Amino acid sequence: MTNEAEGGQPSLPLAGVRVIEFAHMVMGPTCGLILADLGAEVIKIEPAPKGDNTRRLTGSGAGFFVTYNRNKRSLALDLKQPQGLEIARALAAEADVLVENFRPGGMDKLGLGYPALSALNPGLIYCSAKGFLPGPYESRTALDEVVQMMGGLAHMTGLPGRPLRAGASVNDVMGGMFAALGVLAALLERRSSGQGQQVTSALFENCAFLVGQHMTQRVVSGRSAEPMTNRQAAWAVYDVFDCAEGEQLFIGVVSDRQWQAFCKNFGLDDLARDPALESNPQRCAARDRFMPRLRSLFAQRSREELINQIAAIGLPYAPINRPDDLFDDPHLLATGGLLPTAVPDQPGVSAAVPGLPLLLGERRLGLRRHPPRIGQDSRQVLEELGLSAERIDQLTAAGVVFAEAEALETAET
Repeated sequence: MTNEAEGGQPSLPLAGVRVIEFAHMVMGPTCGLILADLGAEVIKIEPAPKGDNTRRLTGSGAGFFVTYNRNKRSLALDLKQPQGLEIARALAAEADVLVENFRPGGMDKLGLGYPALSALNPGLIYCSAKGFLPGPYESRTALDEVVQMMGGLAHMTGLPGRPLRAGASVNDVMGGMFAALGVLAALLERRSSGQGQQVTSALFENCAFLVGQHMTQRVVSGRSAEPMTNRQAAWAVYDVFDCAEGEQLFIGVVSDRQWQAFCKNFGLDDLARDPALESNPQRCAARDRFMPRLRSLFAQRSREELINQIAAIGLPYAPINRPDDLFDDPHLLATGGLLPTAVPDQPGVSAAVPGLPLLLGERRLGLRRHPPRIGQDSRQVLEELGLSAERIDQLTAAGVVFAEAEALETAET
């Protein structure tokens, strides 16, 4: 039987699951975003009255809130007041999942830790997004950049002796993904056990997982991994090349068959016939012989001309883009990969935000709610909790709740 939501549309996998999110920045909100996109009702608890500090980030953090908070509702609460904590506990008592990324011990000090809330709600799945899993480092403050340095990822990204963080919040985002994966596993297990559990995801362990291939490289090869900028490539032709007019193109030739096709297409028959270049390991050892020739050849041709030649023989290639070039990417535009999303508190401003990189059957997971304004849903959430309009007004006047008067802005599905 097809599970359908209102309007005859197939319901999403997590329809009916309620999530309470106490999270800011990237890691915790990414977990909530994935659950929300999959159909869960996610109520984002923000500090009253100013809301999540992530809303006010500048520089490289300016896009965090818009990117990681669609399909959520906003309830602005002052957790420093007893009435605010009472509301938070009441919500947790009815929730399926709670997501938090407070400092270690922060939720426990508020009386919102797993032991306290699981006593209220034994079926609660309590997801903590942390810097480290329990152990010697667990009380340390962690950031994506910190664990990239600790975990060797910055070593692999930078120049020799000049470690460099990756150009995106890779551990935060992937840590949120693993947190969501743990939540999904716990929801599945709860079907048979009836019990919730605590799920913990951590930045440092995530970074260790990312560099695991380089750790085992040491064991297999007997050599420590070199930075990617100075590495011994696994394939002889696997690099960025300068083209005419100052453009660049990545080209890869990753098999012996591709090598033959490549040489034939570019008039390099002498290289194709050379027995010393017959196999990829031989070519890797002889890169100094032919790479200058390839670089000189490519530098005389436009990027478009090279793309046409490379595409014709099915070799991997990529133009070197900036992130904002993706706004006009024909593949993302054609496949629903970009979601036009309103920017909170900037009327008339929207951004094309990448959706989850998933297909469920033939469905892309889309936008149901724009990222909320501060306290946009406070009144509605509290009414659903059973509070009267008079009581909500009292809590608002006392600063326990920040409740926006405007109606919920809902995206077309």
